[in-house]
Amino acid sequence: MTVAGLRSALLVTLGAGAVGVVVALLTAGGAAAAGVLVGVGLLVGFYVLGLVTMQVAAAVAPATSLLLALLTYTLQVVLLGLAFVALRGSGLLEGQVDARWLSGTVVVGTLVWTATLVRAATRERIPLYHTPADLAKPSGAASPERPDAG
Repeated sequence: MTVAGLRSALLVTLGAGAVGVVVALLTAGGAAAAGVLVGVGLLVGFYVLGLVTMQVAAAVAPATSLLLALLTYTLQVVLLGLAFVALRGSGLLEGQVDARWLSGTVVVGTLVWTATLVRAATRERIPLYHTPADLAKPSGAASPERPDAG
């Protein structure tokens, strides 16, 4: 996943969150809007941290990328559960933050984030192999046969 994929997932998720805040505010009030804001904040925080972690891991040790992706996702789910437990224990879910809108935002936001990442990944042009000529030229240089390639 490239920076462009991360950026598009972030922008689409934040856009969906903004729409969710407006809908929550108009239909259910301030506590619902606060629930949407907290949910979007949790999602963006967890998913951006996870993707950045995966980018670093893939650059350092590509062979362990799948294992690290699974472990990172598991850790994200556990930490999200702990965040819900902490929110419940803090008393915020009794009035200031609507728990139903918070949980709905996490579910819908996760689907939006994942769908956007899948869409970005399927549209990326990732070479299947490198030729000896590709390995010899500096990164980012255009091929003389194909000036548009990079």
